[in-house]
Amino acid sequence: MSSCCNTPKQEESCHEPNSSVDYLLWISMLFSIVLYVLHWQCSHLVENMHWLAVMGQSVFSLLNIVWWGILLGIIMLALLSKVPREFVISVLGTGTGFRGIVRATIGGVLLDLCSHGILMVGAKLYERGASVGQVMAFLIASPWNSFSLTIILFALIGLKWTLFFILASMLIALLSGWLFDLLEERGVLPENPHTVELPAEFNFWYEAKTQLSAATFNSGTFFEMIKRGVLDSRMVVRWILFGVLLASVIRAFLDVSLFQQYFGPTMVGLLFTLVVATIIEVCSEGSAPIAADLLTRANSPGNSFAFLMAGVSTDYTEVMVLKESTRSWKIALFLPLITVPQIFVIAWLVNLQTI
Repeated sequence: MSSCCNTPKQEESCHEPNSSVDYLLWISMLFSIVLYVLHWQCSHLVENMHWLAVMGQSVFSLLNIVWWGILLGIIMLALLSKVPREFVISVLGTGTGFRGIVRATIGGVLLDLCSHGILMVGAKLYERGASVGQVMAFLIASPWNSFSLTIILFALIGLKWTLFFILASMLIALLSGWLFDLLEERGVLPENPHTVELPAEFNFWYEAKTQLSAATFNSGTFFEMIKRGVLDSRMVVRWILFGVLLASVIRAFLDVSLFQQYFGPTMVGLLFTLVVATIIEVCSEGSAPIAADLLTRANSPGNSFAFLMAGVSTDYTEVMVLKESTRSWKIALFLPLITVPQIFVIAWLVNLQTI
């Protein structure tokens, strides 16, 4: 295949595991497959072992929810692997300007991926030269603002609250992205080593037309792209599977209905909600029903918003993926440090209107 859209061969992905055997990936995959098949085909064998039955059912339901997000994430990575960095930066905006953060926020809202699928795309955007503020704005605005989940939320909590949650999350994404870029400029956070400076004469549409006309597409191109998408997705997939197993353990030994009953629109209820959102690791689609119960049954719209947002901001999967893709613990840990106070204030103000 001959195409000027190809990335240079020497540009290796920073997302591949350093060791030859990714033990976390394979062990998590093994246990996930065993529990999935156990519930799917052999649930009668564990009827008297409640905890094991619950774990099997949880793995089965969670994997049935997240598989499409993983698949779409792999496809997006495959496509992005053939997009030159200049095009990515041209779309998001150059440098660390606020306009680029706005574009990244809007892109995150419009892209129809769950919180796990979006991680792979965000990591690839960082590799393609997006600023840390743009990547953070993209990730914060994305997780539960997909078209599919928005429709689910419409049905669960109504149009008014759904639109409010979307606008509030975009506000947090914009402010957080600006703060991340500010901290990067002042040297508190490390710069993106993949930063690309666009030529002054760069024209997106002209360059896209020129390179597409020169590209050659065939079966080899397709399989090469899919291979790259699968390889780049391993970092995220291993944490997704581990997160599914952890969530299943929590479901087996902790009654989630207790969280839904006692987390009312009080300061204590909000604090407990933040703690639970931190502990429970579920995909954005999996968190939507719990968030809806917090709003409709506990009459706590602020807690509902906090559960959706903090579940992503404090998600260890997101923190670990950010650490591995940016090679910086500081950038990863600044995600909850910057976003959680904003989430808390907005949720508290919303609950005040409810009491």
